[in-house]
Amino acid sequence: MTVNEIAQDLVAICKTGDFKTPGDKYWADDVVSVEAGGPPGMDPVSRGKAAAAAKGDWWEGAHTINSTSVEGPWVNGDQFTVRFHMDVTVKATGQQMAMDEIALYTVKNGKIAEERFFYGG
Repeated sequence: MTVNEIAQDLVAICKTGDFKTPGDKYWADDVVSVEAGGPPGMDPVSRGKAAAAAKGDWWEGAHTINSTSVEGPWVNGDQFTVRFHMDVTVKATGQQMAMDEIALYTVKNGKIAEERFFYGG
């Protein structure tokens, strides 16, 4: 698959509300996932498919997604970006918050080798 085909498919899947399948389908075994921040005590860098999946599982377990929208992708060479808007509730506190995030994906050998997340203020 080309970078554009991977990007288009990832966005199409995410638009259905499924954020797990794209990782299962497209992450390289040694994927690096970099968050701009995170909960205290959690390393913002996950290395490997299992660590990236565990981070996603933690996030899903800690939040209720009330609504979401996905924009993009925007492709340039071996990279693409996607914008995510989410309204979530933190399960532990009941706090509702809006999230605005840009994800930058780098593709090598037909797999996502790295993903980086940037958060809006």
